Amino acid sequence: MASSEDSPHIDKGKGREPSADPSERTPLLASQSYTPRDDTDLQTTYRSRRRLWSKLIFIFLVTLSICVIAFIVVAVLAYSYAARIKLVSSDELLERAVFVRGPDRLDILNITDDGGIWVNVDSRVGVDAGAMIGVNSEDDDGIFRDIWKSLGRWGIRRLDRITLKLTTIHISPQADPSTILASLDTSPMDLPLTTEPPSDSTWLTQVSIPVFIAPTRNASALLQFVRRSWQDGTVAVQAHVDRVVIQGGSLNDNSWRRMFDQRRSEVYAAIHMKIPPLPGLPMPGPNAPFPSISDLITLETFGVSSEPDTISLYARATVVDPIPPSFNFSSPVLPFIVSLPSATNSSAASTPVATVHTEPFSLTHPNITLHIAGAVLPIPPSSTPVLSGFVANYLRGQSSPIIISSPYFPSHLIEANFPGPSTKPKLLRNVTIHNMKLVPKGTIFMATGTVYARVVLPLGMNISMDVNRILPDVLVFDGDAPLRVLSNVNEDGDPAPPLPDPLPERAFARIRPDNWLDSLSQADEVPGDEGSVYTVTADLVDVPLQILPGREKAFRSFVGKIIFGTDGAVAGLLGSTAVAIDVEGLPTGEAGEMELSGLPFRGSVIVGKKSL
Repeated sequence: MASSEDSPHIDKGKGREPSADPSERTPLLASQSYTPRDDTDLQTTYRSRRRLWSKLIFIFLVTLSICVIAFIVVAVLAYSYAARIKLVSSDELLERAVFVRGPDRLDILNITDDGGIWVNVDSRVGVDAGAMIGVNSEDDDGIFRDIWKSLGRWGIRRLDRITLKLTTIHISPQADPSTILASLDTSPMDLPLTTEPPSDSTWLTQVSIPVFIAPTRNASALLQFVRRSWQDGTVAVQAHVDRVVIQGGSLNDNSWRRMFDQRRSEVYAAIHMKIPPLPGLPMPGPNAPFPSISDLITLETFGVSSEPDTISLYARATVVDPIPPSFNFSSPVLPFIVSLPSATNSSAASTPVATVHTEPFSLTHPNITLHIAGAVLPIPPSSTPVLSGFVANYLRGQSSPIIISSPYFPSHLIEANFPGPSTKPKLLRNVTIHNMKLVPKGTIFMATGTVYARVVLPLGMNISMDVNRILPDVLVFDGDAPLRVLSNVNEDGDPAPPLPDPLPERAFARIRPDNWLDSLSQADEVPGDEGSVYTVTADLVDVPLQILPGREKAFRSFVGKIIFGTDGAVAGLLGSTAVAIDVEGLPTGEAGEMELSGLPFRGSVIVGKKSL
């Protein structure tokens, strides 16, 4: 039997007791042992990683391919849309894609010293971009064409809006493009884009745009264009713009939308607009003359009042409003100058007589009411006859030509007629000759007495004046004078105006002094329905009683009534007179005197035996 020393050692699972002093060779984990992996595990891990990288590279390449393809498609589509836009002419673009309704409101903001007008225009505008590039859907579209158009509409919705910048717009008659009627300058406009809009106008966007308008200074060319358009019944103009810039996005947009940039030079657009029926105006056409200003304006009230330093004017007038009710307009204070033409009716030789202004007004239907105020300008002595003729016409109930201009548009003159009062005024009333005597002197009779008359101005004329002199021209009738006016007696201040032809019945004599008669005037109480009232008297001393040709028998019959009658005979008086007056506040002539001629009157006088 072998001894214990010779028996093999059996490991019981217990490790060797560690050394009390560890060395640098002592393992960190004494209780564990390291077993290296085999080659199979390493190969499996490597293959897994290769498969992951392959998938990632495949996904990246597919994504990149899709992006490249999408970019190419978008680029091709964008190029095709841009090419279509470039092929569309300006006229076609305006006709198919741009829709304008209005203007709905027009506000005058300012009028510059050189005649330009700043206005704010409210209109409704829409841009059918789908029609512009041809991507609006149609019934006969195929699948691929529908997809192509859908992408186009999607791109328009992403672009959303455009900014439109225009240089100065020149408006000319289409028949004569070389004549500029007006020039317009606008600020950049922000316009939304639309595709497939509805058939009504609900999709249009309300815009408010400030516009500077510089009308032509060639007034005759403008008037000729208006008259020709009225005869044609159509307004045909051409708009010319040197440069148009269309950019994507709003005014202050700096995003990718700015990549959309279209520029056009020398853009011409023809604009035709049929003149619709206008309330208060005749239908336009070849046989319809353009209505004058006098046909459109009705003077309702007119007033004149004297002040120490001036003559104040005020009036209320109505103007036919031909503008459709949907259009709104507001006007600021507008100044005007009223001038009187010379005897030759030449506007170049006109005399400014008053400066007036209209109060702010807006459009009302069927007529616009204008409130006008102003003052009479200083009148040079050389122009006194022109003003005298105007005043005399008004007091006779007659119209007079006037010329209206504005300091803002000095080259634009409007010729019109200033109407007389609606009711013909009876200026001279109760005309008679007090203490009239007929004294024979040789073969003629001399008339002596005191001419008496009441001067009653029309309603609204509250004037302080003195009647200094009168020059009557009277026809004497056997009995009351007829109810008529002798329009050709003393109308123009002629020293020897002709007799009326034919002579009125029962007229037998004429009384007309060779010289003016000094007169006195006194203000009377003013009735409620009249203007200023004055009593005027003048002494008539030894003025010849001129027997009318062929009326000697009528004169002898009248004298017989005086001699053989118990109450005398009634002599009718009919004629006109000239007066020389001083008006307070009116600086005319050397001493402020103004002569009015051709003022008609009718009166009577009783001639008794004591008068012979």
